[in-house]
Amino acid sequence: MALPAPNLDDRTFQDIVDEAKRLIPRYTPEWTNHNLSDPGVALIELFAWMSETVLYRLNQVPDKLFVHFLNLVGIDPFPPSVATVPLTFWLSAVQPNPVTVPAGMQVATSAESGETAVVFTTIDDLVISQPVFKAAATTDVAGERIVDVTEDLRFPGSDVQCFTTPGRDGRLVPGDAVLFGFEASLAGMALRLTFDARAEGLGVDPTNPPLDWEVWNGEAWIQTDVYSDSTGGLNRAGEVVLMVPLEHEILTLAGIPAYWLRCRLLAPLPGQPTYQASPRIASLEVAALGGTVTAEHSAEAAGEVLGRSDGSPGQEFRVSRFPVLPRRVGETIIVTDAGGPVEWTEVEDFSRSKATDRHFVWNSSSGVVSFGPRIRYPDGSVRQHGRIPHDGAEIKVTAYRTGGGASGNVGARTLTVLRSAVPYVASAVNLRQATGGVDPETVQEAKRRGPLTLRTGQRAVTAQDFERLTLESSIEVARARCLPSADGRRAVRVLVVPQVRTDPQLHQLDDFALSAPLLARISNHLDQHRLVGSAIEVGTPYYQGISVAALVHAPAGRPLALIRQRAVAQLTRYLHPLTGGADGDGWLFDADVNAATITQLLESVEGIDRVDEVLLFEYDLRSGTRIGGGRDVIRLDAQSLFLSGPHRVVVR
Repeated sequence: MALPAPNLDDRTFQDIVDEAKRLIPRYTPEWTNHNLSDPGVALIELFAWMSETVLYRLNQVPDKLFVHFLNLVGIDPFPPSVATVPLTFWLSAVQPNPVTVPAGMQVATSAESGETAVVFTTIDDLVISQPVFKAAATTDVAGERIVDVTEDLRFPGSDVQCFTTPGRDGRLVPGDAVLFGFEASLAGMALRLTFDARAEGLGVDPTNPPLDWEVWNGEAWIQTDVYSDSTGGLNRAGEVVLMVPLEHEILTLAGIPAYWLRCRLLAPLPGQPTYQASPRIASLEVAALGGTVTAEHSAEAAGEVLGRSDGSPGQEFRVSRFPVLPRRVGETIIVTDAGGPVEWTEVEDFSRSKATDRHFVWNSSSGVVSFGPRIRYPDGSVRQHGRIPHDGAEIKVTAYRTGGGASGNVGARTLTVLRSAVPYVASAVNLRQATGGVDPETVQEAKRRGPLTLRTGQRAVTAQDFERLTLESSIEVARARCLPSADGRRAVRVLVVPQVRTDPQLHQLDDFALSAPLLARISNHLDQHRLVGSAIEVGTPYYQGISVAALVHAPAGRPLALIRQRAVAQLTRYLHPLTGGADGDGWLFDADVNAATITQLLESVEGIDRVDEVLLFEYDLRSGTRIGGGRDVIRLDAQSLFLSGPHRVVVR
């Protein structure tokens, strides 16, 4: 139980008025009219109102002292988080020589009337160079039979059969793939593949072919977005434009080390036609139409002189623009004295700084730059923590970045205005929504967080500590679960569910993969707080696909399609890592699902009178097929979560 906060003076307005009236007979017995209309009583009430205001301010003193205490123990409000987005730059035409888009390139939203444009700045240089085709191969679903078909693709008169494994019913086997290898990484490239193909892959819907384009990121095959496809699923001559992810690593297949691009045959979705025969490719040409680079919602502040040192310990200076974003290489403090300019090193605090260390602390929220204090210890000794700039030395900050906040979470295709021109670059656009922008923590929020931080400490000891620290590491972390290591070693496993902010009905398995920057951020944050000798494994849960088949009844005259849509949407949200479960905060680990629960859920859908039958199926989210027969219960283990596959609801 928390200690009750004292109320320094709990008198109210009426208490003060009554107390003043009780003193009237003692000091002014001739004053006998105590009605509200009496001028003296009006003065008493005015005095009581002013006194109540003073008492209110007095009672804020413990609150002020509480905030100062949090500052003393290092509980600072979190600075804003910056939104990031992949930004694609399109070339005016295919260029034979590399085209460089320099870091710091600014692209903004179009400013509507009365609104300020949101500006994003590229983080790294983007070099758009033409890809060099190296090899081609085909492989089966198991990846055991890899055939080099490079020569068949290069020489006229021959062609390549994309998918080579025939099924028992004559149809092709899902999982077969055709691969194209390149000399250099295609990471971030807007790649155009020009195919000369024959229409032999009959039976497929050219607007929705069961194909998946992927690249190797060093650990797994990840999906590549298809920007446009005029080949009808490799069935005719045309172009496929792919937006390659920012991760693409080398892989050796069939003895050929290359940067591989894979086109994999998928199992058709319900109602989706598939190939009756494999498409064939006679030739291939590749070209780069543009490139993608990460941009952030920030603006660069020019370097500025903060002032001159007076030689005293604990000096503080403030930059002109704040909050300040986390510093990158080159963003620092330069102290210039008789010995010339010297870069100093930023540290989190001065606890380990010696008197000769050129250290400073830069508060991101307030923009205050602090130099080392001089501390007196119980034995009487005085120790300087961090070097003091010489008297008269110039304190200068290099260029730094400001920005961040929720306003940077702009929608897809809204960043279109180039702030400066780049040769051979025609336009820029964000094909995805910007994510990660969070407003700075308020004082009230920091006051609520402070006691919790002090109670739990900053060390990862218990499972709850690991989960809390994982959630604090990034706004992109939605859920975390800490488990002991699977192989019995002295290690813990942290399972992370990332934020996916699109409609749950559109979510796929790949949406819940951890990006390399997010994985590194979580790992680094936990590494700073773990105990010496403990090992941490960061990964994702196993997502158990589930598909529901249900037969329900609706009253006569109701729109059956609408009722079916409502039921499927309800099932998808309920069996989901982020929106599932009874409370809507995500399906619980270890929580099984049974037909009775699903029946109760469907009965709550508007328009459904009764539920006749419910069957649960395990669903392979990769191949897109149901596994085994229908069951009444599907169980989960400690490291698994449900993720909906396609549901089938029959409404009668």
